[in-house]
Amino acid sequence: MLVFLVATSGDPNLDAIKPVIDLINTWITIAQALVGSIGALAFVLAFLWKMTSVDSRSITQAKQWIQRIVVGTIGVEMASSLVKILAGSIHTGG
Repeated sequence: MLVFLVATSGDPNLDAIKPVIDLINTWITIAQALVGSIGALAFVLAFLWKMTSVDSRSITQAKQWIQRIVVGTIGVEMASSLVKILAGSIHTGG
């Protein structure tokens, strides 16, 4: 859809894709809020699970969950940065 809008616009001003970029930014903001709140709670619970576990297998599983939470959080932040970079690279004419 984005390629179609750009290909058919005919003018160098790409205001037609601005709503799409705004929508993507909105969804990323929502994802950041969810990851921030749910991720923080999950991180605390996984950390408590790791600290209170006596079984080595359980400790290993808790460490793996902590790693997944951290990687997921970094992924959402990277997506936000990527969208800002891509949106800033669009030539809007003028």
